Formats: sequence, C-alpha cells, structure tokens
Amino acid sequence: MWGSIKAMYDGAARFARAAPLLFLVPALVEFAQHVAEVQSGMYLSRDAARAAANDPARLAFGFAKTLALILPGYWFTRFLAFHGDLRRTLALDTRAMGLFAIQFAIIGAAQYLMLFGPPLGPTLGLDGRAAGIAAIALVVAQTILGIYLTAWFVAWPLGNAAIGPLRSCRVMTGHFWRAIGYLLAGTVPLMALHYALGLGAIGRPPALVWIMLALDAIAVAFLALTMTAAKYMPARDAAASKGVSLLPKPDAVPAAR
Repeated sequence: MWGSIKAMYDGAARFARAAPLLFLVPALVEFAQHVAEVQSGMYLSRDAARAAANDPARLAFGFAKTLALILPGYWFTRFLAFHGDLRRTLALDTRAMGLFAIQFAIIGAAQYLMLFGPPLGPTLGLDGRAAGIAAIALVVAQTILGIYLTAWFVAWPLGNAAIGPLRSCRVMTGHFWRAIGYLLAGTVPLMALHYALGLGAIGRPPALVWIMLALDAIAVAFLALTMTAAKYMPARDAAASKGVSLLPKPDAVPAAR
C-alpha cells in the first residue's frame, strides 16, 4: 500500500508536467477566490477574516472551486489507468466524457446544496445540539457512501458503464478500510498545507500574503489530483481482487505490486 501511496503523489507530479494546463484549472480558480478574499479585506486580521467568511463573492468562487477540483479528475483517472500514456489520456472518448458529465452534474448539484441549500438541522426541525449531531451524521453517511461508490467514480471516466453505483458497492465490499487509508493519505497532507497557508497568511505583509496564496493555489491543484488518485488506487485494488475490469475492455487494470 505504501508503494501505491507514493505512486499517487508521483503520478500527480508527472501529470502536472505532462498536462500543465489541465493541472492549473483548479489553481486558477483557487487564486481567483483569493483575489476576492483580499479585496474583501479577509487577510487583514482574524476579525476581518471572520467577517468576510460569508462574503457572496468568496462563496461563489468557493462553489466554482469545488467544480474545478472535480474537473481534472477525468483526465487524471485516465492518466493513471493508462500508465501515463498522455495520448490515450487525452484521446476523445465521447462515451467516457458523457458518463463523467453525469457524475459531474450529480456531484455539482450536491455541492451546491451543501453550500447554498438550507441547513439540515432546521430542515428536519432540529436545533442546538441535535442539529449539530445531524450535520455530523450527514458527513459520516456521505463519506461511507463515497467509499462504496469509489469504483463507479473511477469506471465511468474510463468509459465503463457496466460498473454503476450498485455494482460499485459490491466491488468495494471488503475494501472499506483500505479505501479509508488511501483517502486519508491523499487528502490530509495537502489539506493541512492548504489550511496552514490560508490561515498563516492572515495579518502578514501584502507581498507575503500574495506569495502564500499563490503557493496555496498550487497546493490545491495537487490536492485535486491526489484526491482523484485516492479513489483510483482502492478501486483498482478492489476490482483486481475480484477479477473485475475497471476498463470497458476485458484487459483489467493491473493489481498493486
């Protein structure tokens, strides 16, 4: 597993070099959000940061960022599955693009509701501690569901419609904790860096703020890739253990070494 975790980050670096324009999509959106934050005075002080947290422009760019984080995943999934073959990665595959577009729309709608929809607690008639517990329960449920849908998230960008949500649950059964391990390895390090740079920029001199925010945008671009790899690796391992191909053709994705 450690070799696969290293391959997640190595693959992200190779993809960034091979397809820099795709790599930079989330970085540009993240940096645009930072521009809006600077203009709102968010990095002047802790109090200013709290006051600007719900700035409409910041929230709008935040939603755009969630979509930008998903978008490179289509090509990076293919890059990993095709062992870094950029020609096959970028080849026009209308079936795969159509399947990914469905996933993109579903995830985008869910993210919109999370950002702009009514809070879960009041919707259920809950308040106080009960509302907090309901919110935590929703996050846990989403995480668990996401783990079992991992094979589906990987198969459709590869053009394999045979692995839908239900079959994905069957493929991932028995691989839950391994998938959790990949999820933590693919998100926690760069997420920690992301928050450290963002929070650390508050109250700094303007020049240093811009440097830290630029570095944060690059970190977010890598995070978009490692989050994708954190789905690909467990799906690959689970599918290989059950003799299932993630690809639309009979040749299965090789198992982890």
